[in-house]
Amino acid sequence: MPRPTYDVEMNTSGHAAADVRDDTAGLRLAPFRGLRYVPERVGSLAAVTSPPYDVVVRPDGLHHLESADPHNIVRLILPQAMTAGTRHRKAAVTLDRWLADGVLAPDPVPALYVYEQRGDGILQRGIIGALELSAPEAGIVLPHEDVMPHVVEDRAALMRTTAANLEPLLLTYLGEDGGGADAVVERCAAREPLLSTTTEDGFSHRLWAVTDPAEQAAVAADLGRHQALIADGHHRWATYLRLREEHVPPGPWNYGLVLLVDTARYPLRVRAIHRLLNRLPVADALAAVEGSFRVRRLDGSLPEALESLAAATAGGNAFLLAGDGAFHLLDRPDPALLARTIRTDRPGAWRTLDATVLHSTLLEHVWHVPDAPEDIAYIHDTEAAVAQAERRGGTAVLMHPVREEVVRDLARQGVTMPRKSTSFGPKPATGLVLRSLALD
Repeated sequence: MPRPTYDVEMNTSGHAAADVRDDTAGLRLAPFRGLRYVPERVGSLAAVTSPPYDVVVRPDGLHHLESADPHNIVRLILPQAMTAGTRHRKAAVTLDRWLADGVLAPDPVPALYVYEQRGDGILQRGIIGALELSAPEAGIVLPHEDVMPHVVEDRAALMRTTAANLEPLLLTYLGEDGGGADAVVERCAAREPLLSTTTEDGFSHRLWAVTDPAEQAAVAADLGRHQALIADGHHRWATYLRLREEHVPPGPWNYGLVLLVDTARYPLRVRAIHRLLNRLPVADALAAVEGSFRVRRLDGSLPEALESLAAATAGGNAFLLAGDGAFHLLDRPDPALLARTIRTDRPGAWRTLDATVLHSTLLEHVWHVPDAPEDIAYIHDTEAAVAQAERRGGTAVLMHPVREEVVRDLARQGVTMPRKSTSFGPKPATGLVLRSLALD
């Protein structure tokens, strides 16, 4: 497959639109027989859904989901047992039992699925399908973050054992007004949905099946001209690629479950992912940065401290430390320190990322925090990060989000950001539609 070339233009909405000129080298989204919960066999569709596996990080959140319904999807994506192998086998046994008992059932014919989320002032619509996996060098699917090998290994073992894609990746592309995929999405949104539910976070979710061959062809022709950015799911994408290498193509392992959203039409929110340094007290962190950063103590509320962080990032790198009952704003790093600690073979936009400065300068050279799960935890929720730091005697490093255009520009250059640099949302609810590789 030849490497595609991309022209960036402005569509009629004023958004940049990426156009793949080689129609054979774009996204290839295939229909599949979705596995879905049978409503009559569960308490409610809302009670069996979950956020993505990497958002459910707190034990109380996991317990809450498990208690919501005995068939909550978290029992498949985060099975609980003493060893990894036992966890993965437990998920496979649970999936087989739910299929045998009619809790989950496959749709009768292969379909693409239009998915809508609405809430908190956001309307998001996209298309769920089985995406043909492409080699990284093809430039069709663009990752923007590094991954942690132990997480990829765990996800690969779970997918391998269950032979299922349990939750879709979130991918974005820049479409054009009047594109075939968008037209299908909007026509579906005017129809009666296949399912509809509202989760406890207040978001409503609707799903439609696209089974008409003409509509499927329109989607395929449109998406075949585009590339996509991984917004959420880098570890699952790396897992897809690893498992594809283990199986001889063509076959079901050559595809992975994704949700594709046209962000020219439905922009996502980009939020930061915070760091929890489990073994570094705030006092030690502050003592180590003395003379290298400007440090200011903030005695206001968390929202006020975050406003100060946002204002500081307008002038350069800035971080907010918490964990001792107060907030400490770090900004104005010593330029000589940055020059010594940040590699120079990357674009300027990468060298000046807050995540780059945090990992290359602070974690590696100033604080000497090992890059290990027991030392660094990644937490999406700001309040949870602060609370856990205070409870554990560690340091929460609160981050300011990166703009989507910066992420996409670096990804097009083939440059990955430090892992867990961004959180795009809203993320799709897990549990509305699954993909069994045994059915494809």
